[in-house]
Amino acid sequence: MKKFNQFLFAAVMMLFTTVAFAQVTVTGKVVDGETSSPLPGANVLVKGTTNGATTDFDGNFSITAQSNSGEIVISYVGFGSKTIKFSGDTNVGTITLNPDNSLDEVIVVGSGVIDLAEDRKTPVAVSTIRKTEIQERAVGNVEVPEILKNTPSAYISGQTGFGDGQIFLRGFDQTNTAVLLNGQPVNGMEDGRVYWSNWAGIADVANGVQVQRGLGASKLAISSVGGTINLVMKSSEKTQGGFVRFLGGNDSYAKGTVGYDSGINDKGWSFSVLLDHWQAHRKWARGTYGQGQTYFFSVGYKPNENHNLNLLLTGAPQLHGQRWSQSQEIIDADPKFNQHWGYTDDGIESERQNYYHKPVMNLNWDWNISDKSDLSTVVYASWGRGGGTGPRGNGRIRTADPDGDGPLYGQIDYDAITAQNQQIGIGGDYGGPLGAGYIRRSSVNNHQWYGLVSNFSTELNDKLNLSAGVDFRFYRGDHFRQVADFYGLTGWSNDRPDGAVVTEAFDPTPWAALFNFADEGQRIDYDYSENINYQGVFSQIEYSNDKFSAFFQGALSNQSYVREGRFEDPGDSDKLSKIGYNLKTGLSYNIGEESTIFGNFGFYSRQPFLDNIFENIRRSNAIVDNPEVDNEEITGVELGYIFEVDNFKAVFNFYYTDWDNRTILGSDQLDNGTPDDDSDDIFLNIFDRGVRQVHKGVELDLQYRLTDKINLTGYISSGSWEFEGESNVSIYNSDTGELLGTADGVNREGVKISTAPQFTAGFGVRAEIIDDLDFYGNINYYDRHWLNDGNSVQTENVGRIDPFSLTDIGLTYDFMLGENRITLTGNVFNLFDEITIQNSDRFGLFNTNGRTFNASVRYSF
Repeated sequence: MKKFNQFLFAAVMMLFTTVAFAQVTVTGKVVDGETSSPLPGANVLVKGTTNGATTDFDGNFSITAQSNSGEIVISYVGFGSKTIKFSGDTNVGTITLNPDNSLDEVIVVGSGVIDLAEDRKTPVAVSTIRKTEIQERAVGNVEVPEILKNTPSAYISGQTGFGDGQIFLRGFDQTNTAVLLNGQPVNGMEDGRVYWSNWAGIADVANGVQVQRGLGASKLAISSVGGTINLVMKSSEKTQGGFVRFLGGNDSYAKGTVGYDSGINDKGWSFSVLLDHWQAHRKWARGTYGQGQTYFFSVGYKPNENHNLNLLLTGAPQLHGQRWSQSQEIIDADPKFNQHWGYTDDGIESERQNYYHKPVMNLNWDWNISDKSDLSTVVYASWGRGGGTGPRGNGRIRTADPDGDGPLYGQIDYDAITAQNQQIGIGGDYGGPLGAGYIRRSSVNNHQWYGLVSNFSTELNDKLNLSAGVDFRFYRGDHFRQVADFYGLTGWSNDRPDGAVVTEAFDPTPWAALFNFADEGQRIDYDYSENINYQGVFSQIEYSNDKFSAFFQGALSNQSYVREGRFEDPGDSDKLSKIGYNLKTGLSYNIGEESTIFGNFGFYSRQPFLDNIFENIRRSNAIVDNPEVDNEEITGVELGYIFEVDNFKAVFNFYYTDWDNRTILGSDQLDNGTPDDDSDDIFLNIFDRGVRQVHKGVELDLQYRLTDKINLTGYISSGSWEFEGESNVSIYNSDTGELLGTADGVNREGVKISTAPQFTAGFGVRAEIIDDLDFYGNINYYDRHWLNDGNSVQTENVGRIDPFSLTDIGLTYDFMLGENRITLTGNVFNLFDEITIQNSDRFGLFNTNGRTFNASVRYSF
């Protein structure tokens, strides 16, 4: 009997074990709710396990579950996730995922340091561009900033050189709009500038871009005066696959790209690589040639469920010819005119060529400490090498003017310049019988930048979350000039304090610039370095329940500056340290299922940029002390309302930003009277201190899914941006450092800000015309774009740029070739070739652009 009982017990246990570990198969198909097209590469996970699968190119999946019943979670980059129940072998049918303008799903590693709007319950004014949109539009002769133009209060000045575009948010330029790359700051430590030419490869390696207007969600002590742009780069992908793409565009633009992801293996390793090359003989205007490459290498390692690491290296070496702003007379005569180029034996060459190579490396580590606590850290480094070329001397020779006595100049005649220089020998003596001669110099801007951002977050309870972290940055920038081309001269003199003759020239190309630049004995005009150290701490606490949320953020930082001179004022300057801080708070309330109201308030005490600290950045180590340069003070208020029902969503925002004690650093030129001869011109540095400006406005952002195949978007934004009060101006001779004059109490009351149009509106449509063929079209309208008075210190408005609109369209077609996918895309930007004035600079000169286009074929395997 005892043995029988044991047998019975064993049999029952085996039965239960068999049932408990029964395997079932769940199958289905995942499609895009916007276009009804398949979503290849969507993630399918058995909830509560690490058991996962991905959809094939037709959107189909099959996954084996170890339990007879449960749930699967289906997710895809830029789409809302869905949870589906199953019981036994189940075909769940077609699962539709809808875009949610969220980037949560794209962050494989670094979630704790990449501050997305979705990470916080209290809303901010935000717009998101998904990976599919980036790959459709910004894949070639269109830079990332230009795909942000369908955003309220955003304006893109698409300069005619590759990578020379600028973005303005709520009237603030890029120096006052924070740009973050996978959580690391990108804005220049010295002046806050962002050069998009250095990031030409972002479109190829970005998983998404999020624009947070105004105060934003970032916890770092960054100055989101206009807003924050989060660039989320891909990391080593979870799934295996690759692609090859070829693209062509207007004016001989050509680009080839290849990428491959290994997927994650059973030991937790994954690898990704992307390489491309592009070139064109111009972007739109003459002489705006360009070429470059992009490289991206990423290694991921996930040893267990608690740790995730990713190391990446990326860069986008490039060079391109540039064009400065033009007068109205030149635009009327020839909108594509450019005075800076000519022909050599090697082809087109410009005296104004930008070249740069900025490799970036970072290591991300996510540590899941417990069910409630996480630590996320990124350590990063970048090494920038390159600069911009320009003329030096008074020996420029041109071909005949194309319009006789009209406003246009002839091209630069490099053969004639070389013949003249060969007669001069050693150039640089402006008093010689043939003048100083003509060289092309490079203004070199090399830097080394190292940083660390670490953030710890924990759930104190089911309604209260706390996070705290550190932000360290160490920066050194080296600035000097060197000779790029002698054009027949045997040397260059009179441009060094020791009077030495410089005889070496250095190739102004990005790969050469990495290691081959002038030592101290071969530098001309100026030579100095800047060291900036930054230490910051930050914290946030947020309370949320079903109806209400509130948060408080605080950040404190110390920034020190030291300038090291080698020509003028040799040695180190005094060390100056400045404490800065910011405070942000906000709350939101869900009125019902459809409506949410929210408000945010913030105050920044921002340290001044290094370039505003010294009396003359290139010529003097003297720190400004009369009056002392204090922190800038920025106060921001935002109120918003979100209405969402069924397939319709509307977001309304009101904003008010008061920016006081600002310093505007400008430049000017006292002309000798000859338009094309600057041999005896005086170049000026102008410090405009104590500037106050107030920006206020409203924004309405609309989304409506008309049918499963048609999606509509629209926006309207209207602002009032103007200066208030008075400022104090100091003017220095850029070449000698001499103080030429001051002006106190310069009245700027009521003068309109002229950086961008103060009224914008847009409408967009995306539709599936037939199966797998998608169309998009966008129209953007711009008005109330004020002009300044043509002076470097703006004291009055002299009218407006005429209102204009720009129309972009595009097509995408997918089809299968065996088990692989072919994707065809085509885009036309500025469809109706509106060659209108789109922006003005501080001198009252203008920028224009015309129609451009591209088309590509992509083979995915």
